[in-house]
Amino acid sequence: MNALTSENIEKGDIVYLEIDSWILNPDGTKKLHDTTHQELAKQEKVFDEKKLYAEMPMVVGYDRIAKGLDEEFLGKTVGSEGEVTVPPGKGAGPRDAKLVTTKSIREFVKMEIEPEIGMPVVIGGRRGYISAVTAGRVRVDFNSPLAGKTIQYKYKISKKAEGTEDKVRGLIEMDYGLGEQFKVKASGDEAEVVIPDICKTDERWLVAKFRIVADMRELNLLKKIRFVEEYEKKEEKKEEAKKEEAKPEEAHDHEHEEKPEEKPVKKAAPAKRKEKSTEEERPKEEKSPEEL
Repeated sequence: MNALTSENIEKGDIVYLEIDSWILNPDGTKKLHDTTHQELAKQEKVFDEKKLYAEMPMVVGYDRIAKGLDEEFLGKTVGSEGEVTVPPGKGAGPRDAKLVTTKSIREFVKMEIEPEIGMPVVIGGRRGYISAVTAGRVRVDFNSPLAGKTIQYKYKISKKAEGTEDKVRGLIEMDYGLGEQFKVKASGDEAEVVIPDICKTDERWLVAKFRIVADMRELNLLKKIRFVEEYEKKEEKKEEAKKEEAKPEEAHDHEHEEKPEEKPVKKAAPAKRKEKSTEEERPKEEKSPEEL
C-alpha cells in the first residue's frame, strides 16, 4: 500500500484550519495579525465584531496562502497541529516602494471616504491600505500588509472536505463565505447549487461566483455546475385569511345594530293613525252638534 493514503493531505485537497498568525518584530516581540479564535482576538485586543471567528477552508498546494505555510500541510493528516515560521521570501515577499503612492484627500472626499490609518481601500481596481494621513494628503500602500514581515503560524488541521458536495461547499466558503447556507447536490461530474436569498442582492456574489467556477476548473472538480435562484410565492397566513373571512359577518352585524335607530322613524306613521282612532271613539256626549 502507498505510504500516502487518502487520510494524508495531498495537493488539491480542501482542508479546514484553526490558525493564528503572528508578526515577528526585529526586537523579538510579536503582534497578532489574524486568528480563527475569538477569545485570543479579544485577549490581544484585535477583536472585530464584524468578523466570523471560525475554522477557515483552503486548497492545499495552489499558493492560496504563504508558500512556506502551504508546504507545511503536504503529507499531514487531519488532526495534525504545528508551528512554522515563514520568512518574507516564502511569505508575502519584500516591500516594494513603488507600490506606495500619495493622493489628495479631496479624492477620498469625492468617494465619501473618511481616511483613517489602516483602513483598506480599493483604488483603480487595486487593493491597498492607508498607511498615513497628513494635512490634505493620504498615503496608500498597495503592498501586502505582511510584505517584508516574518510570520509565525500556529495551526491545527481540523477536517478535510470529502466528496464532491463538501468540496463545492468548501470552495464557496473560501471564495465567498456562508458555505453552509448553500444547497449543493452533485451527481457524477455535475452539480446544482441553490443560492441563499442574501446572494440575490449582494454585489460581492457576482464576483465570487466567477471565482468559484474558476477554482472548480483549476481543480478539475466538475464539468458542469448550475447556480439556481429560487423565488417562492408566500401563502397567506391562516390567521389573516380568517380575518378576511370574518369581515362580511362583521358588516352584517353592524346592519343589525343600526336597525334600532331607524325604528322611531318607521313608527311615526302608526302613531298618527292611533291619534285618529282616539278621536273617533270619543263618547257622543263629548261631540259637538255639528259632529252629530
